[in-house]
Amino acid sequence: MMKLMEKKLFRPDARRQAKKRALRPLGQFNSLFNLSASRPKKSLGQNFLMHARIAERIADAAKLSRDATVFEIGPGTGVLTRALLERAGKVIAVEADRELFEKLQFDFANEITAGRLKLLYGDVRSLDIATLPKGYTLVANIPYYLTGEIFRKFLESKNQPSAMTLLVQKEVAERIARSKKESILSLSVKAYGTPKYEFTVPRGAFKPAPKVDSAVLTIQNISRKNFALRSGEELFFALLHAGFAHKRKFARKNLADAGFSAENIPEKARAEDIPIDQWLAITPL
Repeated sequence: MMKLMEKKLFRPDARRQAKKRALRPLGQFNSLFNLSASRPKKSLGQNFLMHARIAERIADAAKLSRDATVFEIGPGTGVLTRALLERAGKVIAVEADRELFEKLQFDFANEITAGRLKLLYGDVRSLDIATLPKGYTLVANIPYYLTGEIFRKFLESKNQPSAMTLLVQKEVAERIARSKKESILSLSVKAYGTPKYEFTVPRGAFKPAPKVDSAVLTIQNISRKNFALRSGEELFFALLHAGFAHKRKFARKNLADAGFSAENIPEKARAEDIPIDQWLAITPL
């Protein structure tokens, strides 16, 4: 597991060059995008949120207290970071782009010195979640390709966030919080907390603009109350995957084929029609 590390801001000559660049206010296309080396990188799935008002709405949706500690994934240009700092006591942010990491250190030097912002350089997938403070809140504009992995990593962790507020693909947010049909993803989230579709974010709010709209999804009341034992948690997900194994078959048949008893499941019900409570009820905990 790669160790996250904090990097020194700039070399002296780079610092002088940085001071010469007059940055426009956050929320506008500042000098970051005049540097070809610092343009959004497709390899990192970067779509920078560039509207300060939307960032404020995201921070408001997180319902942060003044003493809250926020963990942010991929602060990018820092527009959401600034909104979070205005509402929370402390922000811990991890950035995988080295150039952006150094620029953020420069832009937020005062907040870092004051101990209100801690910047980490590295890939969030390599982060040891146990090192985060208990009761932290996760808020992030995450790359689409990491959505499922981030849900799994943080919700299944022993050191879960108390709540999550994520800017994700609109279709994903609708599938989790609005669809009448369940999926492995929606049930996996509901097993740990209460999801809510907050609001839609148009693709034009990002640079570069993605091909689809996004949405803000919150997950409140996160806990492990449904899984007193690790074995019960593992069995729950085994049941889910078995139940959804063959879409054309009824869930009861799928479960029986996998060696599970599901007498409490309606005979003609498909997996997508079974609510979270029933899945939990057939899981021996």
